Amino acid sequence: MKYKVHVVPHFHWDREWYFTQEYSDLLLLTDFEEVLDRLENDANYPYFVLDGQTSILEDYCRLAPHNVERIHKLVQSGKLIIGPWYSQTDEMVVGGESIVRNLLYGMEEAERFGEPMKIGYLPDSFGQSAQLPHILNGFGIKHAIFWRGISERFGTDKTEFYWRSKDGSQVLTLLLPLGYAIGKYLPEEANALRERMDKYLPVLKKGATGQHLMLPHGHDQMPLQKNIHTVMEKLHKLYPEHRFEMTSYDAYFKELEATDYPFDVVEGEFLDGKYMRVHRSIYGTRMDIKSLNTRTEQLLGNLVEPIHTMLYMLGGTYYQEYIRDAWKLILLNHAHDSMACCCSDDVHRLIRDRFFKAHVKGTELLNYSMRRIADSVAGSDELVTVFNALTEAREQQFTVEVITKMENFALLDGTREVAFDVIEKVEYDPGLVDRQIVHYGGYNPFYKYTIHMHDSVVAFGYQTYVLKQKDGFAEVVQNAVQEIDTEYYHIAVLENGQLQVTDKRTGMVHAQVLRLESQSDVGDSYDYSPLKNDVIFTNDTARAETSIAETRCGFTATIDYSLALPKTIDERIVGTCGTELGVQLIVEVAKDSPVIQVQALLENNSEHHRVRFHIPTAMKQEAIVADNQFGIIERDIKDDAVDYWEKEGWAERPDAIYPFLTFLHAKGGDRSAFVFTKSTREYEVLADGSTIALTAFRSIGLLGEKELVRRPGRPSGIALPTPDSQMLGVIELDFAFGFTTLLDTNSVSRMAKRYVTPLVSYNRNGYNAMKLNDTDYKAEPKMSFISEGANHTATLSIVKKAEKSEAIIVRTFPADDYGAVTDLALNPGFLQGGQLVHLDEKGAEHPLTTTLYYSNKVNESSSFLVKPK
Repeated sequence: MKYKVHVVPHFHWDREWYFTQEYSDLLLLTDFEEVLDRLENDANYPYFVLDGQTSILEDYCRLAPHNVERIHKLVQSGKLIIGPWYSQTDEMVVGGESIVRNLLYGMEEAERFGEPMKIGYLPDSFGQSAQLPHILNGFGIKHAIFWRGISERFGTDKTEFYWRSKDGSQVLTLLLPLGYAIGKYLPEEANALRERMDKYLPVLKKGATGQHLMLPHGHDQMPLQKNIHTVMEKLHKLYPEHRFEMTSYDAYFKELEATDYPFDVVEGEFLDGKYMRVHRSIYGTRMDIKSLNTRTEQLLGNLVEPIHTMLYMLGGTYYQEYIRDAWKLILLNHAHDSMACCCSDDVHRLIRDRFFKAHVKGTELLNYSMRRIADSVAGSDELVTVFNALTEAREQQFTVEVITKMENFALLDGTREVAFDVIEKVEYDPGLVDRQIVHYGGYNPFYKYTIHMHDSVVAFGYQTYVLKQKDGFAEVVQNAVQEIDTEYYHIAVLENGQLQVTDKRTGMVHAQVLRLESQSDVGDSYDYSPLKNDVIFTNDTARAETSIAETRCGFTATIDYSLALPKTIDERIVGTCGTELGVQLIVEVAKDSPVIQVQALLENNSEHHRVRFHIPTAMKQEAIVADNQFGIIERDIKDDAVDYWEKEGWAERPDAIYPFLTFLHAKGGDRSAFVFTKSTREYEVLADGSTIALTAFRSIGLLGEKELVRRPGRPSGIALPTPDSQMLGVIELDFAFGFTTLLDTNSVSRMAKRYVTPLVSYNRNGYNAMKLNDTDYKAEPKMSFISEGANHTATLSIVKKAEKSEAIIVRTFPADDYGAVTDLALNPGFLQGGQLVHLDEKGAEHPLTTTLYYSNKVNESSSFLVKPK
């Protein structure tokens, strides 16, 4: 058969990896200048693909602004191909809103120069999310290209197929079976060129649906090949039966779609390591950075943007570029190597600094937004303003900080006095409130109170409580008790620091909850790999010190213990323990909630090990549900290929170590168990089929290692020492779990959203270190902007201002396979009208009234654009 071989010039540009972005920038200045010269001066060099990401274009234009107009001309002529991404995103441990922003900003940056490439181009991501076709279709993208994660086990052995999400979204997909670099540095010498092509062409032909083959011509940070025309002439002479043509990915898809090939259709996520490595246990590397990503994503999407939108609806200015700057810092870190944390220690420090800066920006904008709203409430009283960023009213326990000179106070909602418990009361330096107080000689102390309240808070809005002076002194109210007893559970803290949880509604007793295990890890930053004859250390024989405090709202248990461990891998091999893992667990349980919240502080002094918490569900399962971007994925507990992967020569062992974003949901008979997270996003269900192991951290010392037990052969990356990845020091995790009667996944998804979207508050006390003039708008003491109707069962994703208009975006999605309903009512004083829009915030179908009501398709996320009044 005669084939057309599409030779596509490109480079794959890791902005950072085992090298820093600063060094990469220097290469970019050289390599991209050569690309511009070649495209301008060589009519036979028709295209160049800029790796599908505009962040490197942004870098280049900042460093070489004199070339911006040249880039404009080349993009508009169709020769330089840019977009659609901002960065080459990871797909496994970044949230749906992050991937949407990645495309929003990437497409917008590309459109400044011309038409973006409308292909979901992800040549090196470590696995593909099942929801990617849905997200791509939301931006009008109908094509995709990737390399890793698929085999014939998904229902096709072809390199072209339709990839479909559960809602019916689909993209015509090109698999790069040998990766994106098979055309790198093509040799000019005939024998060497034939040797290279004779190895690759049979593989490409075997997978081809028709008569088109793809030969990507480029590599990591590869300068363009100056003699490519000579090489092309040699290819024509060596293989006269085929036609070799320098072309583009767009041209490839156009020719493919002009045929009547019967393309296969496949569904699901692609995390199969049969032919290429996907690094199934990379989600636990550098947990300090991974957790900071989780916290920063959740801060921006769940709190900052929604509450800043409330300020905007009241009449304040929406600081779009400030928010975009914070998101872009995150998105730079979401590049596949950066987010995976398979980089050098120097690069990891830069990644962590970007996350830290984004988190600080988010925190400051959140506090600013709450302050401006609270300050616009009439009156001179000291106030506590509590904000609910969800569209449902919430009656629950929440924590508030109050800084005041009052030695005792009451909280009033109108004339109603609201009960609370003082958890902590400390003197607070007035200079921390406003340095001008001290400057003018005001040394009288303030008091900082941490209080627990239980109240009903309005939907997507805020309400204020007035502080009124009371006689006497406020007392800390915490009663010491021996066990936890709530509406849902009876919980005993055992001598070893583990919990025994009795579910009052089902009668089930869950033993060894929060069992801690340490296993050897002689892997690398990509993959977990234990010693062949590993000894597992647990806290089964630990001796914990425990205190339990009860308030009217709930219980807090503080558990401290140490786990004796080997300090080095050599100690572990011989079975000696030269150090300890320090553990502090703070377990909080509200009296009226099934959610058991855990803050874990782990002081690690040991090298080369993996630490996990066990959460036994007491239900033997074949599969478990995890959330992904705007939906769920159900995964088997065991991949049968784990029994024969070595015989078949797989690239890596298919262990059932998986990612999740916010929740896990296990179901059995008439019972459910769940896990929520604000930090770690890696789990495995153990061989017993009923215990969820939640990764706390991995401790490893090399970027890449060869001949791992679970990943034979060459190193991934390079054998660069990464001592910081040993994770010595304190690691902080926040997660939650619970057990209850059978719940549908929509309900679990909404519970998880509540957990990661806490009620937050601002205390107006008459002082501020930084002064602001009064607002020209006034706020009522209590306000709800958007609320849910009786039929609402979908999960809220985001409320934000639209990128390019004055409208508000309200995005919801159904979590389960049966769909969910969005039923939202708008406060007509602030919002009116609306329409259904795509993820790109475009489109005008299904005009809506002031009550937004839309029954979603299965796993379809919907964005509502509503207009401010």
